[in-house]
Amino acid sequence: MTNATVVSEKWPYPTWIAHRGAGTLAPENTMAAFRLGAHYGYRMFECDVKLSADHTPFLLHDSTLSRTTNHTTLWGETSQTTAGVHAWDALATLDAGSWHSAAFAGEPLATLKAVALWCLRHQLMLNIEIKPTPGTGKETGQIVANEAATLWQGQAVQPLLTSFDIDALRSAKKAQPHLPRGLLLDSMPTDWLDTALDLDCVAVVCKHELWNQDHMTALKRAGLKALAYTVNTQQQVQRLLDLGIDGMITDRVDRFTPEAGATPHPHQG
Repeated sequence: MTNATVVSEKWPYPTWIAHRGAGTLAPENTMAAFRLGAHYGYRMFECDVKLSADHTPFLLHDSTLSRTTNHTTLWGETSQTTAGVHAWDALATLDAGSWHSAAFAGEPLATLKAVALWCLRHQLMLNIEIKPTPGTGKETGQIVANEAATLWQGQAVQPLLTSFDIDALRSAKKAQPHLPRGLLLDSMPTDWLDTALDLDCVAVVCKHELWNQDHMTALKRAGLKALAYTVNTQQQVQRLLDLGIDGMITDRVDRFTPEAGATPHPHQG
């Protein structure tokens, strides 16, 4: 019996997962977002993790700092925008909240360690998307997996590591084979399931509209779980539930109320 089959039989994660902490309601991938997502009752969160120049795993979706920080204000227009060329001490000085709204001005970037400790303290779960700066997949996968293994050592529920980057997932598997993995997809190549099985994944996570009954049947026959992103309307929810989806990543933490042990339903009002 493979590791994927064992973990799939004991799937510990809830149906609803908050995208980047709280979807669009707070600055993504910040502690403020996680706190807000928890306020809405979410018990699991998705986040993006990459490496600083000195190999500190921290949360950021983009390869550059341009969209979600004030790097030009702080360092000048000619500053290097690529996130991975800066040490964590420099990145920690950035404002990662003002771009969203004045209410979150001054909110800093977050390290994976800070998010992990917060999740563990509140008995919450995490889906860590390994999001390497281009060309650093192998290194990022290894370091993020090792950090996650250390932070969650001895915990009954481990974080789910996912990535679009095959090198990152393969490296994470080699470094920490016991950590559950999921293959992220934005299209369905003919070898999608073979790739997931080769990486000993427990799940496939793809764009919600890509799931159909044939894909779902093949996946379930292989013993893997199906997750979808980014699910933001009731019509999308119902279609996926009818297909047999196992998890949905949403921006609309204000619309969909997760309830343990019950079929999720739209938040009223």
